[in-house]
Amino acid sequence: MSDNSNPYGGYGGQLTGQAHFGAAPAASAPAPTPTPASAPAAAGLVRDTTTAGFAKDVLEESRNQPVLVDFWAPWCGPCKQLAPVIEKVVNEEKGRVKLVKLNIDDHPAIPGQLGIQSIPAVVAFVDGRPVDGFMGAVPESQIRQFIDKIAGPAGADQAAEIEAALEEAATLLAAGDINGAAQLYGAVLQADPENAKAAAGMGECMLAAGQHDRARELVAGMPDEHKKAPEVQAVSKKIEQMDEARKLGDPAALEHALALNPDDHEARMKLAKILNVSGRREEAAEHLLLIMKRDRTFDDDGARRQLVEFFEAWGPKDPATIMARRKLSSILFS
Repeated sequence: MSDNSNPYGGYGGQLTGQAHFGAAPAASAPAPTPTPASAPAAAGLVRDTTTAGFAKDVLEESRNQPVLVDFWAPWCGPCKQLAPVIEKVVNEEKGRVKLVKLNIDDHPAIPGQLGIQSIPAVVAFVDGRPVDGFMGAVPESQIRQFIDKIAGPAGADQAAEIEAALEEAATLLAAGDINGAAQLYGAVLQADPENAKAAAGMGECMLAAGQHDRARELVAGMPDEHKKAPEVQAVSKKIEQMDEARKLGDPAALEHALALNPDDHEARMKLAKILNVSGRREEAAEHLLLIMKRDRTFDDDGARRQLVEFFEAWGPKDPATIMARRKLSSILFS
């Protein structure tokens, strides 16, 4: 998908990525749209074979993905009807199956061994063995049904790959590999532009890279249903906290104020907010916990309320959340 059609493609400068789920990488220039008279091969998905090449092109290749073998002849009218349709479908499936064509007049040995007596005949090979087939110039809908039967329902593998990519991206981001995470989130958005988790992940990468305005623009441009997703709400909360922290003053001045008066809870609260948006989460939590220990009534229990807001932005699995929740419990229930 181009950046023109992907609402997230233009954000983040280098924080973009591409990948191809369930398919070999596409060529640099897209294949032309097939017409009824022609269905050009895409990325090697359609090819001719011979008796000598059958083992490699079909038997070996079918161990990677199902291979459909189209047995045909130049004089066969129904073969000419089937060819552009099946080639179009295989090209559009983008690697779920491959199509290999064998001219039975030039290479009669293989169809003879398989007992092919009528053409066009299509036989599906999986793991080096024929598993199913059909005869005749069947319509496009039946070809798609046949491929779903052989390769499994469309989208199942892609969904699993997307989920794995999201998990890997989150791991990379937690480890500080912002660009690696952004590439994966961008890849998911290429395959599934409506994926709210990936959109939120891209926003997290932008924030981690200091691109706060772009993250704000990203969230503002999301559909309303995306904005309701917990991951997107967490990004929105972080943006709000960053906007607030910018107005709180110089952290060095706040630290100096606390050195003179450790009970200056207002200065400590401001410093905690600044530390949070600077990525120093555990330090931010410690300041709020200290306020709670010394004065639970300050700002109507404001330190606890602020800490809960931090938890919402950090997420339940963040190490800072786990640490601070444990200490919070000991203060509340001791």
